Amino acid sequence: MGFFPFDANEAIRHRREFAEEGLRGGSPVVGVSFDEGLLLLTVRKTQRKVFEVYDRLIYSAIGNQSDVEAIRVGSIDVTHREGFDRSPDDVTGQRLIGFSLSPTLKRLYGDFTGALPAVIRAMFGEVGSTPEDDTFYILNFDGESTISRGFAAVGGTARAEDRMALSLVGVGPKTTRAQALDRALKAWGEGALAGRARRSKRKDDDDEPASDEKSEDERAAALIRDELKTATLEVGVLDRGTQRESRFRLLSSADLADVMATYR
Repeated sequence: MGFFPFDANEAIRHRREFAEEGLRGGSPVVGVSFDEGLLLLTVRKTQRKVFEVYDRLIYSAIGNQSDVEAIRVGSIDVTHREGFDRSPDDVTGQRLIGFSLSPTLKRLYGDFTGALPAVIRAMFGEVGSTPEDDTFYILNFDGESTISRGFAAVGGTARAEDRMALSLVGVGPKTTRAQALDRALKAWGEGALAGRARRSKRKDDDDEPASDEKSEDERAAALIRDELKTATLEVGVLDRGTQRESRFRLLSSADLADVMATYR
């Protein structure tokens, strides 16, 4: 039996609401390009969240852990097969998303009679030969994707992402890794604060002034300080000019000591 147009619209609306509700509580992911590479930053409670996909590709996401893992494993499989069958130079974020991940998510999202849609909003970072060539790809649960340069942000709501993007304006080719870490963590705090306000109110009135006299920056810093008492700051980097076999590495506690000290 087919759908009447109204039925199809209702089905799409329900599937979107289901996915968006599942994303609201996700810990934001921030991507920043800097002079020597690019990084993805998040704060996690349990499972690791930042991964290498291929030599020049890094990945993180918010959403259901099973969907996050499925996209990770699928991305590794596709890119390594592409690199083997064709050439490592043919492995790009645009090909991965445009020819593999996006069509798969679109089919799943539009299948009203099958499984529930994936609950995921993913970020891929692709390091280039110069900071101007660095690219970030955002992939949504409905298969739609966007491309950005310089920085990118994934959060549980559009409001959270807007807040993070605004706080990242100004990063550029001369941004150092230390500066990128500082800006990315502050942006994470802005996104987490906006998401927390949205979850607590569950209505579109979160533009009202806060009940205390703290500025938004102060409240975001306090949130970061509180989260880092029990959660883990996780940062993955793709080094642009490294002589190591792999460009990817997770930053160590020593690498993160300076930025962490700001919130003690």
